[in-house]
Formats: sequence, structure tokens, C-alpha cells
Amino acid sequence: MSDLDGTLGSQITLIGCCGAFCGKCRQLTEGICKGCKLGYDEGMRNINAARCRIKLCCFREKKIQTCSDCPEFPGCRIIHDFYGNKGYKYGKYCESIEFIKKHGYQDFLEQTCTWKNEYGRLELPARKSADKKKKRSSETSI
Repeated sequence: MSDLDGTLGSQITLIGCCGAFCGKCRQLTEGICKGCKLGYDEGMRNINAARCRIKLCCFREKKIQTCSDCPEFPGCRIIHDFYGNKGYKYGKYCESIEFIKKHGYQDFLEQTCTWKNEYGRLELPARKSADKKKKRSSETSI
């Protein structure tokens, strides 16, 4: 795992390798699921016993937080096979990884505050949106 510390690091642990946000997942909050990454750093779970190919690739082999940290993304066959599954959520997970890659974990986590489940609406971060407006207005006034 990357050596992230403090609150941001613990919140990033709630982002699944694939882009699902476990922090709002009903199965995790109800105790049905253990979460994608929870318990491995503390030795409570054995990564070698995991069945998820994405988790094994990110967490065990590459020691990265999510697919957004991987230099092989977006060309990775493992993650794209997963995103190719039928269902709306898979496309949303892909959007999450692309958003994190472009805007970072902090901006992504700020977006998740309003979500009702493990995926939700992603918008351009407010400060970046304000910067774009400022840039456009300075270009038109030249």
C-alpha cells in the first residue's frame, strides 16, 4: 500500500481498487461485507486468500491504492473485463477511477459526501471550475 497517513489515508482505504466507494456501501455498513481493502494492513485478513483479481493486482502485486494509481490504466485487461460486466454500477466505478486519476483522491472523497451508495454523481471540483471560469473571462477580455 502507499504510505498515506492521517484522515485522508483512512478515507482512501474506503475506496475499492475498482472505484467503488465502500464508505457508502450498504453491505459494508450492515456488516455483510468486509470491504475491499479493510483489515489487510492490520493483518486481520490475508491478501493471498482474496479472490478478486483487481484487488490482488492493486493491493498485493503493485502495492497501490486503486487502479487510478496504475500506469497500465486505462489499458489494463483485468479492470476492463470487470467494467465490461452488465450493470450501471460498473460504468460508475470506471468514472470514479478516471475522476481520481484526473483530480485526485481529496476531490473524489469530497464528492462522496452526498452519495447514497457506493457510486454517485461526479462534478468538476468547485475550485477547478472557478479557475476555468476565471481563465475564460481573462481570455475574452484580451
